[in-house]
Amino acid sequence: MENELFHEDRIFKNIILTENELCNKEFERCVFEHCSFSGFLFTSNLFSKCTFLNCDLSLAKFRKCKMDSVLFKESKVLGADFSECIDFLFSIKMEDCIADYALFTNRKMEKTTFRNTSLKNTVFSGADISESKFIHCDLEGAIFEHTNCKGTDFVSAINYIIDPAQNYIKHAKFSIYGTMGLLTKYDIIIEN
Repeated sequence: MENELFHEDRIFKNIILTENELCNKEFERCVFEHCSFSGFLFTSNLFSKCTFLNCDLSLAKFRKCKMDSVLFKESKVLGADFSECIDFLFSIKMEDCIADYALFTNRKMEKTTFRNTSLKNTVFSGADISESKFIHCDLEGAIFEHTNCKGTDFVSAINYIIDPAQNYIKHAKFSIYGTMGLLTKYDIIIEN
């Protein structure tokens, strides 16, 4: 993998690279399974229709990477930094992941689906997550500042705090129980 520039329809299992940086590679319809990329710096790589299954991407940085239809499944994505990815065609999906402390600052990621994923203390400041879905996700401590949440589905998400005065939430969906996360700044008491 380190020497070849283009990879198509390949499965990479139990990969341990000797360097902590992967640059200028293209991966199309590839699967990474049980690979450890913890602390890796990915620079100017293209990931198209790829899957990261049971991988450790903790503290990975994706600098100038293109991510088109990338699935992260049953993976650790703790503190991963997606904020420097290329905007064009940026499209990811996370299922059954731990993505606490991940950075999506200023990321355009409309219609993104997060399913059964822990997103504690994750940063969505300045991001466009319009029409996205947070299905059974824990958003405790997640930061939403100047975030476009138009039409976003938070119905089954828990522990979020979103200030309607600082974020665009028109047509966003919330459960009746989750609306407390919209009123937190007012320090009010609502009783049953």
